[in-house]
Amino acid sequence: MNLFKENENIVVFKADKDGLDLEEFLSSNDISGRLFRKLYKGKQIYVNGKFKRKGLILEKGDLVSIYMENEDENTTPEKMEIDIIYEDFDLLILNKQPNIVVHPTKSHQENTLSNGISYYFKEKGIKKKIRFVNRLDMNTTGILIVAKNPFAHQQMALQFESNEVEKKYQAIVSGIVEKNEDYIDLPIGREEEKSVKKVVTENGQKALTKYTVIEKYKDASLLDVQIFTGRSHQIRVHLNHIGHPIIGDVLYNEESPYIDRQALHSYYLKIKHPRTKKI
Repeated sequence: MNLFKENENIVVFKADKDGLDLEEFLSSNDISGRLFRKLYKGKQIYVNGKFKRKGLILEKGDLVSIYMENEDENTTPEKMEIDIIYEDFDLLILNKQPNIVVHPTKSHQENTLSNGISYYFKEKGIKKKIRFVNRLDMNTTGILIVAKNPFAHQQMALQFESNEVEKKYQAIVSGIVEKNEDYIDLPIGREEEKSVKKVVTENGQKALTKYTVIEKYKDASLLDVQIFTGRSHQIRVHLNHIGHPIIGDVLYNEESPYIDRQALHSYYLKIKHPRTKKI
């Protein structure tokens, strides 16, 4: 059983049966071996308030605590407006704006979302590293999740890796989409080895997308899109493959006089909270 405690640095679990050792018990609560080893090496795992060896056999009712130290974030702070949807000890969930890079890169050392979050953390006295859980392209807007500690990051990553997260987008595409609803189940890979562009290819990774037409215009369509896998550029590639590329997507379509970016917005993510397990 997972107990939610009003402490940003401590997560407590309660053993509901006898017989598991410390490592087995935490593994049964979805703590990865990698995170366990990191915490154990730092003597950050306690049983009933005391550090114990990992081979300890637990008894029903024992309280196992994992402690996460404060951290220093090295990204240069830069004041900017960030649109916060939700925040607690474990998560910072944002509505990402268009035309902004998420991570600093060689060509984008400044004016990234990481710079803005680093400034926000510093102003609020939040001593945590920035750990992005999901990805959005520079010109895609919408929901972006930041984990504030290694426990939350590992728990959220597990949900995304196992495709447990329900992900929905809205997109405006070129042309009139004839089928009001359909699935696109086609593998995606790189066009060429070092190419940024992706294509549908037999040698690619499995990718499954569902779209529903919301509205049809003179020469465009508004779609609700759900993805069941998380391939890079998945929606952009699949919609382009069926002949309806996203408007404003200069990689898979052409420039648009109506919008200076791709018309793609992540509006819905259904997740389980990493600590409470509530949806």
